[in-house]
Amino acid sequence: MEIKELICVNCPMGCRIHVTMDGRTVVKTEGNTCSKGKVYAEQECVRPMRILTSTVRIIGAAERVLPVITKDAIPLDMMDTAMKEIRRVRIDAPVKVDQVIIQDLAGTGVSLIASRSMNPAS
Repeated sequence: MEIKELICVNCPMGCRIHVTMDGRTVVKTEGNTCSKGKVYAEQECVRPMRILTSTVRIIGAAERVLPVITKDAIPLDMMDTAMKEIRRVRIDAPVKVDQVIIQDLAGTGVSLIASRSMNPAS
């Protein structure tokens, strides 16, 4: 058995959570003051998830790149694959905030969306 210690980032409490693991299975979670902390700590120990922010090339806008973000968290171990897919993207202006750039990023089921609008260059 292995005990992992984490500090929860779900709220300002910053609970120190101890997760007892048997291989990749969670046996016990202690130290969280809310259910969100328990879910966070167990997910972090089994398969960490993160929001991915990046940029994609935009054609015909005043700027060369468009900031993008995943709509939800994706597995941390999928970041390299996701970034390889993002690097290949070229999009034409105009783009609206929250416009879907990639529907199913790297097979995660999560959309990559524009995090700002961009008009064509004048």
